[in-house]
Amino acid sequence: MLHHCALCHIDLDRISVRRGGQVLLQDVSMHIHCGQLTVLIGQNGAGKTTLIRALLGQIPHAGVIRHVDSRGLDIPHLRTGYVPQVLQFDREMPLTVQDYLASAVSRRPVWTGIGKKTKEKVRQMLRDVDAEALAERPLGRCSGGELQRVLLALALEPAPDLLVLDEPVSGIDRNGMRMFLDTLMELRKTRHMAILLVSHDLHFVREYADHVVLLEKSVLTQGTPEEVFASPEFSNVFGTGEEDS
Repeated sequence: MLHHCALCHIDLDRISVRRGGQVLLQDVSMHIHCGQLTVLIGQNGAGKTTLIRALLGQIPHAGVIRHVDSRGLDIPHLRTGYVPQVLQFDREMPLTVQDYLASAVSRRPVWTGIGKKTKEKVRQMLRDVDAEALAERPLGRCSGGELQRVLLALALEPAPDLLVLDEPVSGIDRNGMRMFLDTLMELRKTRHMAILLVSHDLHFVREYADHVVLLEKSVLTQGTPEEVFASPEFSNVFGTGEEDS
């Protein structure tokens, strides 16, 4: 059963995805509330990435996705920012972080130079994610955690209604993971955006999530971390422990 609140939210109603006769998602219904961190958990193959791709409009799906205001009225043109798990690029490219972001926010080719306004815009984007010191660093020399901050800066421009992150801290050391998540929590507070994150790290899910959705092609259970972690559905999927999966 879904619980409505007075916040604006993204409403997923009976989202289903089938491919080649195979059911990838079946009747997934959930709310992603503004100003909250919603975390998707589940074993590999549970449909987490499929749900994200449906939400981003990358694959066809049945069901309805709505952006709803506090009065229950539709808000048109849901603006979504996306942070993938990894950035695929040639690490030998002579490209700085500033060049990379400038090429995304300006129509002017970076090899002709970066204008003053674009440079200031890029610096502000990096300041917003605590990464201004990376501006002049070659993109290929950034660590995994630093690259995720760069991708986060890009996902926040223009300001999204919904920020989607697909295991953004996978492969990052614990310190880098905590720094990234702390930045995300600050953005959640200051920008009041809806955030949907996929994570396998159950310890961090318990610490940071406002709302947890346990997925196994459909929603098995959802609620606060305490409610979900104490549920029989959670024990059936992960066992009685809370080891990372």
